[in-house]
Amino acid sequence: MALLLFGSLIVFFIIGVPIAFSLGLASAITVWQGDLMPMLIIAQQFIASVNSFPLMAIPFFILAGYLMQSGGISKRLVDFSNTLVGSMTGGLAMVAILTSLFFAAISGSGAATTAAIGSILIPAMVAKGYASDYAASNQAASGALGVIIPPSIPLILYAIAADVSVGDMFVAGVLPGLMLTFSLIVYAYFYARRKHHGGEEKSSWHDIYQAGRKALLAIFMPIIILGGIYGGFFTPTEAAVVAVVYSFIIGTLVYREIHFRELPKIFQEAAVMTAVVLIIIGAAGVYGRILQSLRVPTMISEFVIGTIDSPLLFILLVNLLLLIAGMFIEAAAAILILVPILLPIAINFGFDPIHLGVVMVVNLAMGMFTPPVGLNLFVASQISQVSVTRLSYAIAPFVAIVLVNLLIISMVPSLSTWLPSLR
Repeated sequence: MALLLFGSLIVFFIIGVPIAFSLGLASAITVWQGDLMPMLIIAQQFIASVNSFPLMAIPFFILAGYLMQSGGISKRLVDFSNTLVGSMTGGLAMVAILTSLFFAAISGSGAATTAAIGSILIPAMVAKGYASDYAASNQAASGALGVIIPPSIPLILYAIAADVSVGDMFVAGVLPGLMLTFSLIVYAYFYARRKHHGGEEKSSWHDIYQAGRKALLAIFMPIIILGGIYGGFFTPTEAAVVAVVYSFIIGTLVYREIHFRELPKIFQEAAVMTAVVLIIIGAAGVYGRILQSLRVPTMISEFVIGTIDSPLLFILLVNLLLLIAGMFIEAAAAILILVPILLPIAINFGFDPIHLGVVMVVNLAMGMFTPPVGLNLFVASQISQVSVTRLSYAIAPFVAIVLVNLLIISMVPSLSTWLPSLR
């Protein structure tokens, strides 16, 4: 039955069935053939998987992201970042990275970050002489910061699946996210130096002040959200609601770039994206329930523990597994499927659940800009009009950078656990 469960899932992936339906069909076939439980359990488990208070943060953060895309926040963040680093060698590429860092700390979504920032900066970089495939690849990789820098939807999902604090997972992603941002900026500098891409005209202190003043409310938003969570003023779910209210007020009443007639379209787009994510979560919950019924996590755990006696070898194999999974499976489904399997083994080898969570999320973030199903890659391709095939080659240096960071994060647990330990 376990072979049928895995085999049918792989077959559905190969023939192009969407992830949520692949998980649901594989689960239904296994239950039907193995007579494991009444088929009604599938529907009940699907509902139970999305019936979670912490999961309510997801639709609100998604809505906040769409409100910010439409509310002029991304443009103001771009202008402010440009005054800070735009004059440096490779400044425009650095602006894309730095703005993605700011926007990621607001939207929590890699695809939203890639779309909102890329639509402004990819054409701007091409106009300044950057190769279109580099500009698109730089933005696709920078957009992945959206799932590492808190608030992050994959971090929320991992916290729920692993039964750890969402706040701890949020703060655990800060240092790895900043380290990855710095690595991308360093690469942008050396790439621009090799290709002779100069910076913009140096901004005066007055320019920096004016751009910072205009972007202040946007920059202040993650401080309110994260400060409120870490200060104990509200839960991550309540923080998501605060993000929606804040972005709505800023976009409609302060920046006045969202008109009330546009709100139905924004709500519709957010509802569709929420539905996609929650359907995947529900189907993955059903799949995980059947895995547990078949004792697959226990069998794999016993096999690994009996075969591997080195924590180092284990974490390297975990990274390899997650790297492959991230290339083919959406992050939400991968987390909900793999956490019940990997977490007990990791704990047995002495790994902190929070450390494992950061390793998983960074791996799956990389999967967002690697072929064949990297969502950021498709978004950047659509904006730049560069084929995904061409971007698949251009993205290779960025994959190498994230791999180096990933090895450091895997080998130095304190990068993930130090800040949570201070709470």
